[in-house]
Amino acid sequence: MPELESSATVLILWAVIGYGLGSVPFGMVVTRIFGLGNLREIGSGNIGTTNVLRTGSKAAAALTLILDGGKGAAAVLLARSLAGEDAAQAAGLMAFLGHCFPVWLGFKGGKGVATFLGLMLALAWPVGIACCLTWLAAAALSRISSMGALVSAASGSVWALVLGYQPVAVLAVLLATVVFIRHSANIARLRAGTEPRIGQK
Repeated sequence: MPELESSATVLILWAVIGYGLGSVPFGMVVTRIFGLGNLREIGSGNIGTTNVLRTGSKAAAALTLILDGGKGAAAVLLARSLAGEDAAQAAGLMAFLGHCFPVWLGFKGGKGVATFLGLMLALAWPVGIACCLTWLAAAALSRISSMGALVSAASGSVWALVLGYQPVAVLAVLLATVVFIRHSANIARLRAGTEPRIGQK
């Protein structure tokens, strides 16, 4: 964790702002704009990129990926520029939790992968790039999206330590823990050998 320099009031303020940014359900917004229906009634019902892809629109899925990653990055960059590194981590963490547990959707949100990658890129871009490449490699080798997500999340703290971003490592562990919890059903299917592969409906 970074050295705490901001007041409790400032940290709470940026935590609230981060949560607000993160809780915007871009997957649902994008699918509605594209006329693809209610995302909650499609596929797994999840609001993230993978489920948006199940609508058959690669453009909508790509836009959701960018926006979900962007809101995590925006929370970090805004807080860093206006408050400091400790506020950036607080805002990033809460943006991630806002995506996973948005108040507007009864705290039933996404699994956090795109937002995780976005805020890691903003916090420490070498670590973020390493996590993105790890996701691509794991997903390409396994042909399973959730496998890429889990391996990438698990690698975050390792990459932070290896690349010299120790203050990011603790946050990466917290984020990875939530990603694994949100993927509990996927993990069960991976163990059973029934997790669908990329492109499989």
